[in-house]
Amino acid sequence: MQNRGRIDPAVSDSTDAEPLSDKSKPGPSAKVPEGKSPDSKPHDGRSHDWAGSRRLLRLLRDLMKERGSSQMKLDKIVKLIAQDIVAEVCSIYVLRSGDVLELFATMGLKPEAVHQTRLHVEEGIVGQVAALALPLALSDAQKHPNFAYRPETGEENYQSLLGVPIQRAGRVIGVLAVQNVTPRNYTDEEVEALETVAMLLAELFAGGEIALLDETAAGDDGQGKPMRLDGLALNDGLAIGQAVPHTRGIVISQVIADDPEEERERLVTAVAEMRGAIDDLLARADIAELGEHREILEVYRMFAEDKGWIGRIDEAILSGLTAEAAVEKIQVDTRTRMAKVKDPYLKERLSDLEDLGNRLLHHLLELDGTGPQDLPDDMVLIARNLGPAELLDYDATRLRAVVLEEGSPTAHVVIMARALNIPIIGRCRDIVTSARPGDRIVVDADNEQVLLRPNEEVQATFASTIAERDRRKEIFAATRDLPPVTLDGLRIALNINAGLLIDIPHLHDSGADGIGLYRTEIAFMVRDTFPGVTAQTELYSRVVEQADGKPVVFRTLDVGGDKVLPYWQGEVDENPAMGWRAIRIGLDRPAVLRQQIRALLRASQGGELRIMFPMISDVAEFETARALLDREIEREGVKGRTLPSMVKAGVMLEVPSLYWQLPALLDKVDFVSVGSNDLFQFHFAADRGNPRLVRRYDVLAPGFLKLLHGIASQASAKQVALSLCGDMAAHPLEAMALLGCGFESLSMPAPSVAPVKTMIRSLNLAPLKTLLPSWLELPDHSLRDRLRSYAKEQGVEL
Repeated sequence: MQNRGRIDPAVSDSTDAEPLSDKSKPGPSAKVPEGKSPDSKPHDGRSHDWAGSRRLLRLLRDLMKERGSSQMKLDKIVKLIAQDIVAEVCSIYVLRSGDVLELFATMGLKPEAVHQTRLHVEEGIVGQVAALALPLALSDAQKHPNFAYRPETGEENYQSLLGVPIQRAGRVIGVLAVQNVTPRNYTDEEVEALETVAMLLAELFAGGEIALLDETAAGDDGQGKPMRLDGLALNDGLAIGQAVPHTRGIVISQVIADDPEEERERLVTAVAEMRGAIDDLLARADIAELGEHREILEVYRMFAEDKGWIGRIDEAILSGLTAEAAVEKIQVDTRTRMAKVKDPYLKERLSDLEDLGNRLLHHLLELDGTGPQDLPDDMVLIARNLGPAELLDYDATRLRAVVLEEGSPTAHVVIMARALNIPIIGRCRDIVTSARPGDRIVVDADNEQVLLRPNEEVQATFASTIAERDRRKEIFAATRDLPPVTLDGLRIALNINAGLLIDIPHLHDSGADGIGLYRTEIAFMVRDTFPGVTAQTELYSRVVEQADGKPVVFRTLDVGGDKVLPYWQGEVDENPAMGWRAIRIGLDRPAVLRQQIRALLRASQGGELRIMFPMISDVAEFETARALLDREIEREGVKGRTLPSMVKAGVMLEVPSLYWQLPALLDKVDFVSVGSNDLFQFHFAADRGNPRLVRRYDVLAPGFLKLLHGIASQASAKQVALSLCGDMAAHPLEAMALLGCGFESLSMPAPSVAPVKTMIRSLNLAPLKTLLPSWLELPDHSLRDRLRSYAKEQGVEL
């Protein structure tokens, strides 16, 4: 089998595009110069027959074999394309540094405009094609709101225009545009054919057959200089290491097939090899120990069996492409279609599909995968996005952190990274083009920032912080078996949050009292079908068994918002956080909630079941949910099944409206758990996922603490068990404030148990509880500084 490609370290992932019709809506701006070749003939307005597009691609391939400069080849390319599509103008623009598109070659515009005409990405129609990374076909370009005239090109009033992005590794590196004098309705077939030509150009650029100037595409502005980039913390932590760009990118050197049947055979062989390699991955000992996280890889394996995906690749081969070019084309089409999908879960699965496409390309081209032998011991992985299996290609003992340009909290790769305790930052714009192999990089996920090429002083400061953290970890380890009791003798309950079986060992390792929040929805999200009662019972039984007698609070299904199940189709809420989610779904689909309750009852036979309903907004919702619980208890009893020895039902208080019904609620519930994350964002009407607002408000604001203090006071008066299970409990200073407000039970990620326990054991609580109420009346933006000063004065270890 011929090796037809090579690894390109600068390339991270696959490309994307899809044809748009003349009906497409205008997006951001752009601009295109237009002109007329002196000897060109006007197009007659009829649709061009693209049956000869394979002939054009072969002509372009043969042209590349000729000797001559890159400019000469580009000049011939635009002429060939213009002649074949019968266009008066054909132009190639290349993206330079600073988001500037430069005219690199043209047939039809003035030759002296080449390398002189430049457009910003948000300028004119060509700029719009680049900005949206989507093709644009216009029968009357002059009427488009972004049309702009550039007189230096010698352009006249050309009416129709078709522009497609030239893309590589998911990034626009240029634009290919054709124009006609008369109005012309470009067909979908014509758009697709021009996209195929653009794909060939991208491969020629990437493979070096056409040399571009040094500053094209990614650009070198800022290279070598220190940079600070913001992102979204997907898993907390702090790390320093060497940047390692994810090297899955492939340069395809042959696009047109000589023998389609031979290409189909190559595809069949490569698919079989890829599936076998995935099976080998699943059989690895370290993967087997991942417990329920292994299901993520099982879902990934099912993508590899998708006949529709393989069938589309086969159809592309029959159109005349090589197997590897066909895979690339389907990746292009898939990414463009997925870019239009609003469903966040489906969007996140795109990284899984791209991972599979890249793996298939490696098998087609007989290229070795990522190997650990030439990677540093302190690597920080840089990628646009990753699939879960791609992360496992790297040695976790040498992987310090991951930085992604995309990514979301519920992406499969993020769930895997959390299981491996690897810090990860997502939505870090420009990290792929800014980071070079071997660059020193600081990943500060705690503060949602990446420091690229920091100076030695900055590195030393963070290294000192990491060393101090390691030292404190040793101290914290010694507290494992010590009780979380304040200096004045109050015992505080410390629990962990969990969502998958792999989290359960942390319950015992941390010395926590129990699981204060078990997120049942995580298991639903990593499956491709809804788990029935039997599957849920088995899962919950394993949770109870592995908890080994420690209490577990099971939160019923909390999906909707940013947590979407792949097998549930529904309308997209304009404001998902306040839309159809959590208990609202459970009450509207009572069969789903009843099945989950039934499974929890069966899993807790003979023991205690603590069940918590999320997103309760008024007492009536709890009463309805409680009635379903009672109905299932009665049903199981009638069937003669062994029931739990005790069933406790509680609510998650995360909607402020429930506070005003708290007296009535406390008479009906067994316990209340405050979900500080949602309660905080609803209290301030501030989306906690919005980077502009993430630091605008503080959980230690007097008003928010006063709300928490009121909840704790009422629960104490009614002698109803109260806890808090949001992010607020995970930080010693915030946890100290919660104790001052009256909370005596906190639930947090397992790594936070030791530092919070250390704080508790150094705190004399009574004086703080006396002092804090007076601070709650202050008009301050935050009490953080006051609390920190108090802790320092009192010797509280934070």
